Amino acid sequence: MKKVFILGAFAALLAVTGCNEKQEVSKDVVSFDEVLTSRRSVRSYDASKKISEAEVRELLTSTQEAPSWANQQPTKYYVAITPEKVAAVQDMVGGNKERIKDAPVLIVSTFERGKSGFFQGNQTNEVGDGWGAYDNGLSNCYLILKARAMGFDTLIMGMRDADELRKFFDIPENETVMAVISLGYRAGEPNRPERRPLDEIVRFY
Repeated sequence: MKKVFILGAFAALLAVTGCNEKQEVSKDVVSFDEVLTSRRSVRSYDASKKISEAEVRELLTSTQEAPSWANQQPTKYYVAITPEKVAAVQDMVGGNKERIKDAPVLIVSTFERGKSGFFQGNQTNEVGDGWGAYDNGLSNCYLILKARAMGFDTLIMGMRDADELRKFFDIPENETVMAVISLGYRAGEPNRPERRPLDEIVRFY
């Protein structure tokens, strides 16, 4: 009888422990809506928090799931992660330099021209290489949303010295330099800018 009681108590303890573990895991699960509503363009970073190369690799792996024209995958990324490289790229982002001075990682986003929007070397429609920029934007969207899901924050910067970035990272001439994306942890809670009413941007027919 004593053996049965001990086994039963042990089983009950395991069951309780298992329940607690499941509850703890569920706390870490972030819904897609939470990712969307908590993402911000962050202009102030926590200098005490770093991001590892392994984490950046996990982040950028998610961009490979983004759709692209005929699966051309024209987007490329160049990552500054050492303090020296980050400092150098900070000098290439114009007026954003002070805003991202404490971001531990800077990512340059480019796309290969002549791929998206083309078939057998010929431009498919009037948009042409604009489809490469479109696909680059889709890939960057995956990046910033995955970053938020991982607890990181980002800022997409169009103010950048494309020529200096091209020389610094040895970016091929057939790639268009689009944006520099800062990656880090927010230093405070940024405000949410107002969005336009849905009826101003959508029409149903």
